[in-house]
Amino acid sequence: MQRFVGRPDWYTTFNPETLAATGTALRWGVVATGNIAQTVTADLALLEDAVLQAVSSRSAKSAAQFAENFGFASHYYDGGADGLGASGYLQLMADPDVDVVYIATPHAQHYDIAKAALLAGKHVLCEKALTITAAESRALIELARERRLFLMEAVWARFVPGFQRALEILESGEIGQVKWVRADLGFPAPMDDSARIWAPADGGGALLDISVYPLLWAWGTLGRPDTVSATAELTALGVDAANTLTLSYANGAQAQLISYLASHGPRTATVSGTEGFLETIGSVNNPKGLKISVGRDNERVEMFEHPGSGYTYQLREVTRCIQAGLTESATMPLDDSLAIMELFDDARRQIGVSYANDTRTDL
Repeated sequence: MQRFVGRPDWYTTFNPETLAATGTALRWGVVATGNIAQTVTADLALLEDAVLQAVSSRSAKSAAQFAENFGFASHYYDGGADGLGASGYLQLMADPDVDVVYIATPHAQHYDIAKAALLAGKHVLCEKALTITAAESRALIELARERRLFLMEAVWARFVPGFQRALEILESGEIGQVKWVRADLGFPAPMDDSARIWAPADGGGALLDISVYPLLWAWGTLGRPDTVSATAELTALGVDAANTLTLSYANGAQAQLISYLASHGPRTATVSGTEGFLETIGSVNNPKGLKISVGRDNERVEMFEHPGSGYTYQLREVTRCIQAGLTESATMPLDDSLAIMELFDDARRQIGVSYANDTRTDL
């Protein structure tokens, strides 16, 4: 089987050296102080060549507390120390001691903040979805390439041992030619119209928040689909509480991907081939194990461990790429980010979800 997601050059599945320094230390800035920022920063602190330089928040209290908790050298907040009332993230971008910025704000803010970082000469790791629309992603990618700066969407699931090992097994031909993929991910999120995950102004809904993870199992094993059919359950505010993407390929392969924010589910992936099948153990975005079945009787299980919460792999990739003078990752290339945003634009048209970003004219 051809793999459609690359393996990092520094990486071997059973001995992925993510913590040891691979070059000159990088000074990191973190934009936002929410849950994902806290989890990723805790893993970032594990890297020997990562310096926690600066953090920004809209709130002075949040910025100061985050800086104290993790040991950042500087912190910024809206209307802060510059005396000009500038937003905290713009103050962070002006900090000459920051080399690379990790953006952990709601989706709708990604484009403006990432653009500001690139214009300030900073490398960027931006949470998924990279932007709200393909047009925004295209503009960011063009700017990063023009400025010769590193830019990557933080799809950490591409780098974790369970996914990389699955691709190795599939590439070996052990389960034969892949014929279909099924994957799901979700959880019952409390219904709160003001919460980021539900708010249209923030790019809320399952599609942009979590669908990239089930999609990864189809994309990594079968590549970009030839056709996409999307259906969804929409909330009263017009974002998707659940969606199903059905992908079809010219060779006859099929994939069914389900994302949901209002129910429980198995959160697993199955990849079926002509000689056997592979199933994930543990959540599909970071499987703790794989069950491989050849035929019906020959079955084995492989289990994985990793440092921290599992984000160190993508953080090592960003670090190594910047240290090597690269402007993008071969494992999470910018062309993939753009193609996936184009797929999501198409899916949103089909399910009837729109955002304010769709009509912006400043790109």
